[in-house]
Amino acid sequence: MLTKFQHHITTNFPQLKDKKLLLAVSGGIDSMVLLDLFYKLRFDICVVHCNFQLRGKESNGDEMLVKEICQDRYIPYFIESFDTLEFAKENKLSIQLAARKLRYDWFQEIISLGFDYVLTAHHLDDNVETFLINFIRGTGLEGLTGIPAQNGNIIRPLLPFSREEIENYANENRIQWREDSSNASDKYFRNKLRHDIVPLLKELNTGFLDSFQNTLYHLHQAESLVDDASNLVYEKVVAVKENHLEIHLKPLLEFQNYKAYLYQWLKNYGFSAWNDIYDLVEAQSGKQVFSESHILLKDREKLILSERKSKDKEEVFLIESTESKVNFPLKLIFSRFSGGIDANSSCIFVDEDKVKFPLTIRKWQEGDYFYPSGMNGKKKLSKYFKDEKYSLLDKENQWLLCSEDQIVWVIGKRADNRFMATETTQQIIKIDLAQ
Repeated sequence: MLTKFQHHITTNFPQLKDKKLLLAVSGGIDSMVLLDLFYKLRFDICVVHCNFQLRGKESNGDEMLVKEICQDRYIPYFIESFDTLEFAKENKLSIQLAARKLRYDWFQEIISLGFDYVLTAHHLDDNVETFLINFIRGTGLEGLTGIPAQNGNIIRPLLPFSREEIENYANENRIQWREDSSNASDKYFRNKLRHDIVPLLKELNTGFLDSFQNTLYHLHQAESLVDDASNLVYEKVVAVKENHLEIHLKPLLEFQNYKAYLYQWLKNYGFSAWNDIYDLVEAQSGKQVFSESHILLKDREKLILSERKSKDKEEVFLIESTESKVNFPLKLIFSRFSGGIDANSSCIFVDEDKVKFPLTIRKWQEGDYFYPSGMNGKKKLSKYFKDEKYSLLDKENQWLLCSEDQIVWVIGKRADNRFMATETTQQIIKIDLAQ
């Protein structure tokens, strides 16, 4: 196996040569074999071990074994203990998800100290189990392509090797390892597959693992074709704006399988209510679908994807005087002015005697009104937005310049008559919106 493994690394992961590698070693047979292989091939390695404190003395025994092997071979190591149960409770996660998050977040902390890659010991049988879990629970094509061999700086170099090969290598080389007693319990879904389903598949087809690898290869090829087609249509249909995406429906609906394209483009934004998303295509303007992080909005002939904004606190920015220069959330330039007044959407002229500093920049609130320039009387801002055909996203992104909470300027759009300078104004403030 050592020769086969060396060839695999040289062929598929040549970037590991002369790099500083973190090996995730639990003390189980898979990771102890991974450690032995990289040690014998003389890579620059360091071990990371997580003690999740879930199995009492067993967890501490795992830690002691990893520590002893590293010390015997003069391999540097990092060991961290986690209160996994408390973390899972605080974050409302399952124990498995909590341990995974703790593990990978810590790995990224360690890698920032000057390492290049984290290597884990996932192998071919793990890949089979992951495939079956996704298949049984329901998934798209990406869920059937198994565990990725590389995901950013996480690499899984044992994926082509079966559990049987790993066990044979461990026994032949007298490698020490620890058995995790939880692996014997069938209360976990993965263990049921490992103990009952996968052995049956191997019995039905003695070449099952080879067949499985061939299937994964073809699925990866199919996924590549889907990605290529998705990217070509994306360029024709989707407009990338500064803070959102616009999916234009007229060109999208020219494709009979438009739902598949929507799924490809939106699957990484946390959405799960796919039928609701597909229904948006025919829905009336204003309908929305939410994920934890994003909003998908139907706005006339397009769908608008944007991040959800926190409602925890209202954003208000102060402008202390006419000498102020504002660069955030947008760039405003204040200056005293004397000369002909020629206001436009990106520049207004304000009577200094009519405003009171500090001025504020804020978002709109229910009940806001102003006196639009060029009109008589006041108008609710919500009515102004409707008349100007603002989308929900446009409303959320619109900033207001205010004096004592009265609107001076719907910034970049419309000034308020009450504060505008006239030919008789003595002190004029010019406010420019920089583009």
